[in-house]
Amino acid sequence: MTNINVLDPGASPLDYYGFELRRLREAAGLTQKQLGDIINYTGSLVGQIETARKLPTQEFSERVDAALGTGGLLSRLVGLVMRSQLPAWFQQVAELEARATKIRTFHTHLVHGLLQTNAYARAVLGALDVTALDDRAAARLARQRIFEKSEPPVFWAVVSEAALCQEMGSQGVMRDQLAHLLTFATNPRINIQVLPFSAGAHAGSQGSFDLFHFANDPDIVYTEGYGSGHPTANPDTVNDCSLRYDHLQAAALSLKDSAELIRRVMEERYGGQRNPGRGPVA
Repeated sequence: MTNINVLDPGASPLDYYGFELRRLREAAGLTQKQLGDIINYTGSLVGQIETARKLPTQEFSERVDAALGTGGLLSRLVGLVMRSQLPAWFQQVAELEARATKIRTFHTHLVHGLLQTNAYARAVLGALDVTALDDRAAARLARQRIFEKSEPPVFWAVVSEAALCQEMGSQGVMRDQLAHLLTFATNPRINIQVLPFSAGAHAGSQGSFDLFHFANDPDIVYTEGYGSGHPTANPDTVNDCSLRYDHLQAAALSLKDSAELIRRVMEERYGGQRNPGRGPVA
């Protein structure tokens, strides 16, 4: 447990956030309880965040910024804090996601993390380890804030039909996850195609991969194994995966037909739908 008297702002982004929160609160002449009352959180939670024992949320940060007139300092810091909570080997990938102008993904058995609901993420992350599950799921979902930027990346996902049928958590979790995918149907920057079982042998049979495109840097291919990630800018690998992706998109259903398949699986396999017309939640 971190002691408030020895909190080192250089120890981690979370410690730095806590140090700044405490500094700003004390400069405003407020106790933890007083600040909590203003922003509608408990003083205990304020204290836990100040001592790096609890992760701050975006909403918490925005409320503190508004209450203390910080100019958005904590709202800017919270993204760095969340990224630091990701596995060390994955943090570079989150940075690639944040910098990319276009992201193309192919996944064989899971919905991509940038499209996951909280319950689905918890089911995936908690399959073998439920330690700090709330914080780990929050860190994963925080990556989705890239879609809220003034110029978000174009995101293209080809997902195997198997990922729609592999039940994660429960039927309710899957129903809500598939309903969430349908909310992107009217967003031209987030596109989802399903590679159906009927496609048979396909160009992605060697496994999942992501392609990152940047305004001024070489493209990068990312693959991963158990507890390790493998980004590369090797031109041969990038060209090979780009060709594979072109063929995967050609073999996948159209955007309209993909949405219809997602809806059909949701209704027939998981018992109906939950408000698929609402706007995307990133």
